[in-house]
Amino acid sequence: MPQLIFFALVGIVAYWGYRTFVREAERVTARVRRAEAQARNGTHGTLVKDPKTGEYRLARD
Repeated sequence: MPQLIFFALVGIVAYWGYRTFVREAERVTARVRRAEAQARNGTHGTLVKDPKTGEYRLARD
């Protein structure tokens, strides 16, 4: 029985680690794609509208 609990915990930790890795990979991929698009267009950043003030500001990662 302790082995079953141990392997269940190892499985849960492995799944959590996998999901964290995928989330981080998606974040990095989005940042790289945005940087490539900025380099291709010759821009210095991406503007995002601030919902509170209605002003446009540079997007932050």
